Amino acid sequence: MPLLTRSATADDQATVIGLWRACDLVTTYNDPDLDFHFAMAGACSDVLVGLDEVGALQATVMVGHDGHRGWLYYVASSPTARGRGFGQQIVQAGEAWLWQRGVSKVQLLVRETNVKVVTFYERLGFETAPRVVMGKWL
Repeated sequence: MPLLTRSATADDQATVIGLWRACDLVTTYNDPDLDFHFAMAGACSDVLVGLDEVGALQATVMVGHDGHRGWLYYVASSPTARGRGFGQQIVQAGEAWLWQRGVSKVQLLVRETNVKVVTFYERLGFETAPRVVMGKWL
């Protein structure tokens, strides 16, 4: 069943964040409200939502780019609707968003506490990239 995908609006915020929480994507060190607002306000980022045939929000992806590489964050599909292809469709929507902006490479990070999703991404053509990821809190 195809999802209708569109940019999120301020009215979607509570439902979007509720889905992120239901999918265990929210951590203690990320404020999902701030993440939502930051992505919505950026020229190079957005939050996309996927709606089912009755208009219920079933999937999300936060998407952004630095002009060279695109990134997917908060990829979520409703736990009650798994197996209906919504996750694949929302990832494809994020990829299309990037492609339309001339970004030809997409990346994502999977937390070590969420490795159960790795096979999902592998089925979509993602590969483990041999990189060392370094970070620093500011």
